[in-house]
Amino acid sequence: MAISLVTLFGGIIRRTLSAASLSSQTIAIDDETTIHFWSPKPTTTSSSTAKPPLLLIHGFGPHGVWQWQQQINFFAKSYSLYIPNLVFFGGSYSTSSERSEIFQARAMGKLMEKVGVEKYYVVGTSYGGFVAFRMAEMWQDRVMKVVIANSAVNGLLSDSMELVKRGKVEKIEDLIMPEKASELRKLMNLSVFRRAYVPDFILNDFINRLYSKNRKEKLELLRGLTIGWDDIMKASPLQQEVLIVWGEHDKIFLLDLAMELKKVLGKNVKLKVIKNASHIPQVENAWKFNNIIDTFLRDSPDQGLSLMSKL
Repeated sequence: MAISLVTLFGGIIRRTLSAASLSSQTIAIDDETTIHFWSPKPTTTSSSTAKPPLLLIHGFGPHGVWQWQQQINFFAKSYSLYIPNLVFFGGSYSTSSERSEIFQARAMGKLMEKVGVEKYYVVGTSYGGFVAFRMAEMWQDRVMKVVIANSAVNGLLSDSMELVKRGKVEKIEDLIMPEKASELRKLMNLSVFRRAYVPDFILNDFINRLYSKNRKEKLELLRGLTIGWDDIMKASPLQQEVLIVWGEHDKIFLLDLAMELKKVLGKNVKLKVIKNASHIPQVENAWKFNNIIDTFLRDSPDQGLSLMSKL
């Protein structure tokens, strides 16, 4: 029987989570939806309440901890980490017919309520940035600060069409939800700054184990987005402090969109561009990415103290 490198690496990630005192949990947030997530172990809850809660929201592709593997140890030292799988990713599922990023945002908000976290920071990457943006819109009193990483919440239909051309595909779904190695390689070429050759058997293993589950529902999620399917900008100013983080060479969402987004989201917005990185700077330059976010979250000590006092 062939050895799955994806399975082996998944085991390494699980050991990293355990070493960071995070445990795998599943909770029903309502009658329709169940969310799987990693969070502080119950036995360490009392000691972790002094740490500000930090919610990390993944994008399309591999679920939750796969996209945040290089953030786990760094942030677990100073924050109470919550790393969920969005609905229809990993072990999260719903019988609801809703498919928008607004639905995902409600689900994440309900999750934090269920685990008893009143106020928290949110970081979202790519599709997860859409969800983080919606959460900040909905819950100005809960989301203390928000980080939007390589996520064009100001995107228009014209931007989506340009992405289709860059990807040399017929439609967005063909790029974001690859079914074979050649299609995943196209996505990687747009997503990664320094590209290395990966054999087809590894890419196919990756697709089979991390992309195939709930494929129908994931395609519906793409079509259910309220962003990027028309020429009406959905982004508007947020009340919270906002940090936009972007890979300089992102070919999924071009850097021009980040600069425009900074103007759209209001006065309390910072933009940090990471050089030699593309669509996944949290992987390509994790040290820089982590420190930029940590500095932003720590910037207002009075706010942090207020946050901890309310937990």
